[in-house]
Amino acid sequence: MHHLLAYDVGTSGAKAVLTTREGRVVATAFAPYPTLYPRPTWAHQDPADWWRAVGETTRQVLHSGGIAPETVAGLAFSTQMLNVVCLDHQHEPIGPAISWLDGRAGAEAAWVMRRLGGPRAFAMIVGASLTGKDLLPKYLWLKRHAPDVYARTAAFVDASGYLLHRATGRLAYEWTSASVTGLFNLKSKKWDRLLMRLFGLDAAKFPDTAPSTARIGGLTREAAAHLGLREGTPVFGGAGDAMTAAVGSGALGEGEAHLCLGTSGFVGIMTARRVVGRRGMATLQSADPDKLLLIGQNETCAECLRWAARELYNTDDADPAIYPRMDAEVAAVERGAGGLIFTPWLYGERCPIGDERLRAGFINLSANHTRAQMTRAIYEGVAYNLRWVLELMDELYKFRPAALRAVGGGARGLPWLQIIADVTGRTLETVENPHHAGAVGAALLAAVGLGIYPSVSAIEGVVQPSAVVTPNPDARGVYDSLYAAFRAVYPALRAMYGRLNAPPPP
Repeated sequence: MHHLLAYDVGTSGAKAVLTTREGRVVATAFAPYPTLYPRPTWAHQDPADWWRAVGETTRQVLHSGGIAPETVAGLAFSTQMLNVVCLDHQHEPIGPAISWLDGRAGAEAAWVMRRLGGPRAFAMIVGASLTGKDLLPKYLWLKRHAPDVYARTAAFVDASGYLLHRATGRLAYEWTSASVTGLFNLKSKKWDRLLMRLFGLDAAKFPDTAPSTARIGGLTREAAAHLGLREGTPVFGGAGDAMTAAVGSGALGEGEAHLCLGTSGFVGIMTARRVVGRRGMATLQSADPDKLLLIGQNETCAECLRWAARELYNTDDADPAIYPRMDAEVAAVERGAGGLIFTPWLYGERCPIGDERLRAGFINLSANHTRAQMTRAIYEGVAYNLRWVLELMDELYKFRPAALRAVGGGARGLPWLQIIADVTGRTLETVENPHHAGAVGAALLAAVGLGIYPSVSAIEGVVQPSAVVTPNPDARGVYDSLYAAFRAVYPALRAMYGRLNAPPPP
């Protein structure tokens, strides 16, 4: 047996990736599913859709890769984080999953911060103000506003925990996913039961935790039939999407960084230092048990390009020609987009500004601006936001990586990579199949669990850069000026965002 199978279970759909033991991609398949928005600030997904998509894509990659099920040595999941699945005593979901996009729990976030000294004191301790999108407020929202659901819940899990249970019949909360709950102790690698008591949460509702490379179990007979694999195939803990992206990027050494250009975007830095998150950044458990991941996340990154495809080009990313077309138009436009600035805050922001009331917009738009300039402004606006994150990491922690490994679907577009390199002044290194980096990272975690590699850190030499994009020094003057203007937008419009996007009264 010499193949590994991994899944990237994201917001828009699930991807199965079949790899060799070295992480080389053999076959891939994708199945979409919807996100529902039943009320303002609410966002739901059906956990059954995740499992259905995992089954469909597994059967597809086995067929397209011409791979016999018995050659699959193990599997693991890379999953979206900050979501809530309530399981009853039969371990069936009680209603839909509350998505990471869901911001309903703003009042509960404010209550938690008041209990801990107020938003400013909380941010000084934790690194950022709590928002209605965070998990602790979501648990409290359920207890206060859906007490019947809270009472019926035998186990709180997320996408990872739900899929691990469907695959193995065992309940587990994987370490990296647990670390975003606000209830996980990064030193002991266990739940912080004192915090749970402080906020009135029942510790018995949270399953035992497990590291990324732990063998959770083998595929049950039912799961094996659903996936088209052999019963007993080992299933490993996997990790959250940010952490598998780090593994798939190969940037696993101390202070090394990766840049993910996915639906959301983030800069992640691996470190053994016990740094505390600040200014919207978070310190989370990495897939390496001996390291943390300092992460600065932008809520919408490639999602901004998807919005442009839909609203400016009247198509979507189902059209394989749309992004090359947008890239070509952007490459033909002058740097700076004719003085047009785009703020990429389509759904609030987490870092560099933790404010869920922020929204996107074009600044300095005139009748003379073209669609191509608007599109270039979108590419550049995301780059300005990422530069801000990188500067904060340097200012607050003295992390200044000379190069960043670029992964995610957005890393396939050379014009965007060049813009980001020019705006940030950093060299970008891409990897082979950057849009599959999360799944490849999960597959390599399974390889560690199988003993193919002795540790997560040993994977660093396995993943090598395939191309390098260096900043053009001629671009610095234009972008420095526009970046300064970009930084001035939030303080100038903060009060207006607050008025326009205040949550509706209960």
